[in-house]
Amino acid sequence: MENTWVANHTVRSDFNLVGLFSQSKHPALLCVVIFVVFLMALSGNTMLILLIHYDVHLHNPMYFFITQLSLMDVMYISVTVPKMLMGQVMGVNKISAPECGMQMFLYLTLVGSEFFLLAAMAYDRYVAICHPLRYPILMNHRVCLILVSSCWLLGSVDGFMLTPVTMTFPFCRSRVIHHFFCEVPAVMKLSCSDTSIYETLMYLCCVLMLLIPVTVISSSYSFILFTIHRMKSAEGRKKAFATCSSHMTVVVLFYGAAVYTYMLPNTYHTPEKDMIVSVFYTILTPVLNPLIYSLRNKDVTKALKKMLNVEFVFQETIK
Repeated sequence: MENTWVANHTVRSDFNLVGLFSQSKHPALLCVVIFVVFLMALSGNTMLILLIHYDVHLHNPMYFFITQLSLMDVMYISVTVPKMLMGQVMGVNKISAPECGMQMFLYLTLVGSEFFLLAAMAYDRYVAICHPLRYPILMNHRVCLILVSSCWLLGSVDGFMLTPVTMTFPFCRSRVIHHFFCEVPAVMKLSCSDTSIYETLMYLCCVLMLLIPVTVISSSYSFILFTIHRMKSAEGRKKAFATCSSHMTVVVLFYGAAVYTYMLPNTYHTPEKDMIVSVFYTILTPVLNPLIYSLRNKDVTKALKKMLNVEFVFQETIK
């Protein structure tokens, strides 16, 4: 395995990323659009993190988890998009094997962490709605830190498991990756050895990574729906549905794309389809998350208006 690793890094060690721009009739326009979306994702998630940090009314477990979600979104869009944009602007689409491995590891870690974080957020909503009186005890700051730390740890396990194995396969075919970043399935297609056993293990790993969070999420929302149905207050039902629908929208978007990428058989995949799905959950989801959690959340919109009013008054006093 060591000889294979050395061979992959010494002989033709660079990969070529043939991504979105090669498929577009207007690559310059697409580059500008992706850059704007990237800036929107960074600014939206950063604003949400700062807003939650500075507004004391948002210092509760739900918003603590939302800050972690925004942080993950900022990090994993930053892992893939800047490299892609720089390659298009500079006209250099090469990526070295160590860079490819690092990008793969970070991406797998962040995506895996988000899988479990969404499950932790579902559990938080279950406790808040089904056990409101015990909520401050069951979801105290120590419990939240343990849950978030566990999400990051389990996500890194995914990265540590899949990245070294993928990068130690011999790549004696074309070094052209038909993708805009080093995603495991795209890199695996370049290997000239039999990867069927590894693909089966990767499939089982992904099933496990999805099964545990999906079980937690589905169980939590089953109890939540039952509790909401029994609520006598129409206002309480409305507020519970609004909070849960925001989270479920994010879950469906993120998990749906992940299931397609890592669990469907190869017969369903083409390079073009894979790139479109990856764009959806790598670039678009980080933009949509802050919009979903801000526009559909009265507490966040109220805090945002308050912050904007303070800034306006401050500017007026300076004048």
